[in-house]
Amino acid sequence: MADSEIFTVPEECDGMRADKALAEMFPDMSRSRLQKIIDAGSVLLDGKVLARKTAVPAGAELHISFPPEPTTQLVPVDIPLEILFEDEHLIAVNKTPGIVTHPGAGTGDDTLVHALLHHTDGKLALAGGEARPGVVHRLDKETSGVILFAKTDAAYYALIEKFSERELDKQYVALTDGAPDLLAGVIREPIDRHPTNRTKMCVRENGKPARTDWFVEERFGDRAALVRCILHTGRTHQIRVHLAHLGHPILGDKTYGRVQHRHEGWPMPRVMLHAECLTLEHPITGEALNLHAPLPPDFYNLAEYLRERYGSRKIRRDN
Repeated sequence: MADSEIFTVPEECDGMRADKALAEMFPDMSRSRLQKIIDAGSVLLDGKVLARKTAVPAGAELHISFPPEPTTQLVPVDIPLEILFEDEHLIAVNKTPGIVTHPGAGTGDDTLVHALLHHTDGKLALAGGEARPGVVHRLDKETSGVILFAKTDAAYYALIEKFSERELDKQYVALTDGAPDLLAGVIREPIDRHPTNRTKMCVRENGKPARTDWFVEERFGDRAALVRCILHTGRTHQIRVHLAHLGHPILGDKTYGRVQHRHEGWPMPRVMLHAECLTLEHPITGEALNLHAPLPPDFYNLAEYLRERYGSRKIRRDN
């Protein structure tokens, strides 16, 4: 057990439950970690192990043994990053297409997590596990755009709650194969694993609820469209599955779209999906964050090609 340190309960914590008092005394530590420390018998008052619900008086001396900070075995790698926002609590980057978010089966040491460990000098939250430090959500390998990581455990747990409660706004843009007849709509089809191909997702009657709002922002004749999607749920491959169900899969999507696309002469190097905006309240400071990721060159260039070949009609959307 680690050596104990002595902390005096401040006046403002007089009579509080031990777990709540410690949360006030150590605001940079997650409540979950503090509760684990209490449950492990590492907090003593007058030589006796303290329970979570035990009231502590102001002026009392608490002997606390903090366990060593968890570490990760991942080796930092110097990979260029486009930083959109960073402070002591979190970091947001514009993910380039082709990079994997975090290590997993079959990945190497070239993931976004490896790059962030180098950039932050290892300061990523380990609350979610040693193999996925800082990870609170993910983007598919081929998807580009805004992605957020936690640098502290307190930020990690607060962000996980925001994502699970949908206390944020996530907007994506996609280039679709064909242009929808309607200019906007809402897709509420449930999503689950494909019954025979377990690497795919699909619309299934008994799947998990899923909702995607979509708006056409630009039509390239009837051959393609630039579509904005707003997520209200976070199912795996949700936008890809929903747009394919709509009859307009994302260009370059070999899993849910056409293997051979109708736009001859232009390579489709990846799924043309970009996480453009992420708006949320900072989990620690309460600051309003509006994170915006510029379009990567391959997405921008394909849109220009479609405009030149099929013409362009931009759609005005009244909010």
